[in-house]
Amino acid sequence: MPGNLFTGRIIGGRNKKDQIVEEVRKHRLAHTRKFKGDLSAICDDLLRIQLESGHKIVRLAPKKLTTTRSYARANKISP
Repeated sequence: MPGNLFTGRIIGGRNKKDQIVEEVRKHRLAHTRKFKGDLSAICDDLLRIQLESGHKIVRLAPKKLTTTRSYARANKISP
């Protein structure tokens, strides 16, 4: 459906919503409302939840970006 940000999957010509996705959206919206859309407060709360979970937090080193030869040629830069 054009203009619908949260479209479902098209199955058999009908638009079917994914129950798991809908549940995640419901909880995310409730969490957003709890903090009245304050992104900083939402992030702080999610970090608190993550830390209190007791799960090991893994931070991977960032991957170095590389330029492809075709991109370099098209943009006249060295790869």
